[in-house]
Amino acid sequence: MRQLVNSRLIFGNLLKVDAPHLIDRYNKALAAFGLPPTTRQSFRIDMTGYSPEIAEELGDQAYLDPNGVNRRFIILTPEQERLPVIHTQFSNTAGLMHDFFDGNRRVISAVTIKDALFGEIEETVAVVNDIEDLLKIDEVSFRVLSADGLLSKASELRMLVDTLTTSKEGWRDDAMLGRMVELSKATGDIRLNPLVPDKLVFPHKSYWAGHFGGVFLFHDGTGMTVICDREAPGFRRSRPWEVSYIDIRDHERIFDYLARSGRLQLPQASWVETSGLYTHRALMAVHDVIRRISPDLDLSGADAVWLQTWIQRNARAVAEDGLYPFFQEALRALELGGTIRMSEVAADRRLLLVRADPHHEDKWLVNRLLARLSPFDFVSRFIFDKQGFYETYETYPENYRSHVVAHLSNTYLSDKAALRARLFGIDGARDNA
Repeated sequence: MRQLVNSRLIFGNLLKVDAPHLIDRYNKALAAFGLPPTTRQSFRIDMTGYSPEIAEELGDQAYLDPNGVNRRFIILTPEQERLPVIHTQFSNTAGLMHDFFDGNRRVISAVTIKDALFGEIEETVAVVNDIEDLLKIDEVSFRVLSADGLLSKASELRMLVDTLTTSKEGWRDDAMLGRMVELSKATGDIRLNPLVPDKLVFPHKSYWAGHFGGVFLFHDGTGMTVICDREAPGFRRSRPWEVSYIDIRDHERIFDYLARSGRLQLPQASWVETSGLYTHRALMAVHDVIRRISPDLDLSGADAVWLQTWIQRNARAVAEDGLYPFFQEALRALELGGTIRMSEVAADRRLLLVRADPHHEDKWLVNRLLARLSPFDFVSRFIFDKQGFYETYETYPENYRSHVVAHLSNTYLSDKAALRARLFGIDGARDNA
């Protein structure tokens, strides 16, 4: 992982925390979670407050996610909203955090001047034992506390203000008035600066969960579709009357479902040619052939000319793999007819010719699924399925790891938004991807 860290392909774009008062607030949040304080003088955090340095110090990579559900968070500053989420069991954790920031922006800005917010993204289950537990999660609520008790003080002051304005005897209660003065010294005027978050419940829509090797849950009106390994506990047994199940190895049914539900952009020359997606995937397939047949090959000087020469010299291996000629044939078919008859494409390869509909709300989730089913394309996996990318990266030979790092640094990190827009038609959002 050292090359990934040095190239900012993991733990990149985090926020450095080195101010003593912020470290003190972070330690108070850790204590509330039953964790020991950090002795570090500086560390980095992501959007949820997760720190790779604190995780290493505690010897627990899941210290903010101990059971894979009810994710903990620590907010020291509003600046965390622009950070990525680097350790999570749910694909929509970042989305839920963005919703929380959007719904409570003024409160977060006001509270973090004097205090830190922390708590849990509470789901309806305490532990995930089978698919049924995941199906129970249809919404989440944020349970929010503050390190120095600012939220509780603001809540108490709000209650006393209400009592004062509704009670005829309130102005004669010297003890209550004194308490209000004491509380206001800590909170300020809560009429002008609200200090209690009021938007705390958010829907848990379609998402990926990291349990049981990865589970994709898609919501369609009143029903759901689950795509995962058929060996996952609860597969086809949990709520069969309202949930459809597809084994993640069944590429034909996955394609049919995603296409039928309007989540795919099917092959059309209009987008394929401008995106360069097939050319990209064809070259990724060749890179993977090189990895498998020449694991010790030094690729540091590989460019387009070198790659074409390698393809010519290793034509048999490339043909036996089949993916490079498959994408070349698909491009020729589009040049001649403008479309591809998907019924004539082998069932196990149809998903290689599509991308998520850029206008569908599940586009990031669908592209994550497509990337997981195309493991040879390490660029797509890094963009949409980082957990899967990191797992696969560990299996690569050393020379290929260096090649992957260099390729991602030169093609993706240099302009993330531009590459996502070109290959996948996704503009703007998720700059932290």
